[in-house]
Amino acid sequence: MNAVEIKDLYKSYENGKIKALNGVNLTVKDGEFVSIIGPSGSGKSTLLNMLGALDVPDSGSIEVAGQNLNNSKKLNEFRAEKIGFIFQLHNLIPNISVVENIEIPMYTQKLSSKEMRKKALKLLDDVGLKEKAKILPNKLSGGERQRVAIARALANDPSIILADEPTGSLDSKTSSKILRQLIELHESKKVTLIIVTHDMDVAKLANRVIEVLDGEIISAGDDSLINSKIDV
Repeated sequence: MNAVEIKDLYKSYENGKIKALNGVNLTVKDGEFVSIIGPSGSGKSTLLNMLGALDVPDSGSIEVAGQNLNNSKKLNEFRAEKIGFIFQLHNLIPNISVVENIEIPMYTQKLSSKEMRKKALKLLDDVGLKEKAKILPNKLSGGERQRVAIARALANDPSIILADEPTGSLDSKTSSKILRQLIELHESKKVTLIIVTHDMDVAKLANRVIEVLDGEIISAGDDSLINSKIDV
């Protein structure tokens, strides 16, 4: 089964003046780890937003985890059930505790408050931050906030994890820890992992590297990159 099936996908903004995606075709296998690279403005973040049901295409077809995302009426439900999204700047809610941030995606799962808290604490423990459960996000370091974002992304038991520059604002040591954690989660839970990055060292950790330029995919995989993984 394929996790992603995209055919002739187009997306533009400002009444067609900005062509973000220009006839994109892409297939990602279920359980695969791929990275998407490209310069600023190439369309890679737009593509990730499409995959995460945060936006809809102008034309073409997009199917993710068996769901046709051209049907905008069901996007909220799909996103809540299938997608774990990790943003570069965390997007944690500042005025609620760390554990409450992680509980937010669980509200669609019909869990009791006790079950939600137990699950959130387990996810925090998995990323090494259980002792920080009751503090506010602004009391955490950048790396800790990103680890909370990872825990939150897993709260709805997603089949696909999407990460937009997950290490872009972190130092190299913290970046390595975050990447190791993402890879371990991908391997242990067999989820599909798609990372957008500008960092070639990060990109080479994936099974396959997708290169985007001017809204088009110019390379859908390079064996020389696959075989040159770096140690994190």
